[in-house]
Amino acid sequence: MASPSWSDYMAPALRVLSDGEIHVLKDIREAAADALNLTPEQRAETIPSGQLRYENRCTWAVSYLKHAAAIEPVSRGKYRITEEGRTLLARHPNGIVEADLEEIAGYDPKSSWGESAPQDSGRQHVPEETELTPDEQIGQAVDQLTAEVAEELLTRLRGNDPDFFERAIVAVLLGMGYGGADKRGKVIGGTGDGGVDGVIDQDALGLDQIYVQAKRYAEGNNVGRETIQAFVGAFQGRNVNRGVFITSSDFTPAARQYADAVSTRIILINGARLADLMVRYHVKGQVIRPSALRDEYSTNGAQLRYQWINSPSKLNEGV
Repeated sequence: MASPSWSDYMAPALRVLSDGEIHVLKDIREAAADALNLTPEQRAETIPSGQLRYENRCTWAVSYLKHAAAIEPVSRGKYRITEEGRTLLARHPNGIVEADLEEIAGYDPKSSWGESAPQDSGRQHVPEETELTPDEQIGQAVDQLTAEVAEELLTRLRGNDPDFFERAIVAVLLGMGYGGADKRGKVIGGTGDGGVDGVIDQDALGLDQIYVQAKRYAEGNNVGRETIQAFVGAFQGRNVNRGVFITSSDFTPAARQYADAVSTRIILINGARLADLMVRYHVKGQVIRPSALRDEYSTNGAQLRYQWINSPSKLNEGV
């Protein structure tokens, strides 16, 4: 069952305050949640920031009511209903939506929050109703933009030469913290590489190593069991028992089953997870730099955007 939208909390919040007493925000949220008969599962839902969804939505409902002068803040986190609020609740006892707030003279939340209200040939602007709060809309936009950047990254990795891909893989692992503070990792792929494309030294003397294999394959050309077996075979005589196999495509079920069953610890990372890791760790000085992928929040229109620096040559720095 879908959780109530943020506007669903407005009428319950006003009913809580209708006794004329001063109520703290926490009590308003809990009473409104009780009135809406939220299930334990709905109460446990969170938004991307980690805040409980019902708390976030009720808080925004209270904020909108405040900007509509339906309630008034008495002190920080404490509210009381106004006559405007009583009238609003009497007019819409079964539920209040944002369009109902437009009936109140002077209501303009965008102006109150330092934003310019859109103009529409002199007509009053009624925002499109949505069940998402501004926080949730921002989180949704960030998720969408992150997915788009990850997809573009994967496309570019597949389009470059194998040497570039191998360097990118080592860069990702170093960016994740492997190799220690000194970033001890190198590409060793090429003729006679013995089935290993890179090595990460976990200690200064190289006593603890992680072997890396990278396969730049097109989408749909998945890595099979035989390839994973060959990678494990390359460990023989090297005193290494851990490895990471990364591909820009994916792995067959047989390859995953073999990796899970073999005594050597092998981690398989497919293209989707690789792109996600590159975005998450920002791969300092390499494919992505912290300054290259940053979110900018603009209060004018609540727009989020990423600035993407496309510079494959950056990969050659520091590896």
